[in-house]
Amino acid sequence: MTNLDDILTRFDALLQRAEALLPPVPQAIDWVQTRAARWRHDGQRGHLEAVTHPHKLRLADIRCVDEQKRELDRNTRQFLAGAPANNALLWGSRGTGKSSLIKALLNDHARQGLRLIEVDRTDLAALPDIVAQLPAQPWRFIIYCDDLSFEADDTRYKTLKAMLDGSIAAAPENVLIYATSNRRHLLPERMEDNQQARLVGTEIHHSEGVEERISLSERFGLWLSFYPFTQDEYLEIAFHWLKRLKADSGDREEIRAEALRFALARGSRSGRIAWQFARDRAGRLALGERG
Repeated sequence: MTNLDDILTRFDALLQRAEALLPPVPQAIDWVQTRAARWRHDGQRGHLEAVTHPHKLRLADIRCVDEQKRELDRNTRQFLAGAPANNALLWGSRGTGKSSLIKALLNDHARQGLRLIEVDRTDLAALPDIVAQLPAQPWRFIIYCDDLSFEADDTRYKTLKAMLDGSIAAAPENVLIYATSNRRHLLPERMEDNQQARLVGTEIHHSEGVEERISLSERFGLWLSFYPFTQDEYLEIAFHWLKRLKADSGDREEIRAEALRFALARGSRSGRIAWQFARDRAGRLALGERG
């Protein structure tokens, strides 16, 4: 009996040492206090991690994409009201406010029950596990996939296809997917795919590669296109952020020329560059520098 007690004691000590090496059990998300979370994978298991300091963007901060903003906000309000709403794909030029628009929606509608879950494209295989946690919740969840695109040999997009529309299990009515991408069809478009199209009678039949791309993107019921900003739009966004950062004092024409030089040096007139210029000027003014 003494030998058995000794074995059990050693086994208990071994278990305690093993437990100390394991990552801590993740805490359940308190959605009353948490507006946003991200999916994290520690190498052994995945879990939702609360975002303690989400972006403070508001819809009023998103400039020069009024039609896209109006459409996505309408779709989101339908969703929050329990009315039919669509998964959304925001595609187009970089730095035009696609991701910012989704973040701003959270801040404008969090009090109405909206919650946001960010999922990296490398974790798309976990979508069924994530969604399985949500139907019992009283909140409305947008699963947010930023900068979504796939290479031709990447099969992870098939999980997304099934989640959007294609699985035998119906998607929960309190979950939508909003994705952003620089690609309209999320998959690479190659010339040889179009060369494989064939004419049957008077109808053009696309190749399987083209059909595969279209079948993914068309599962998003709402498509919103974003185009490069003009010079005037870039300047409007820059002056908006300068005002927000209290850095718009001085000669307006001088600031305008400064903003254009900043954009020229970076080869882009995007909203992101306008924000960076405003921060740069605000920082220099704080140090008493103007050049």
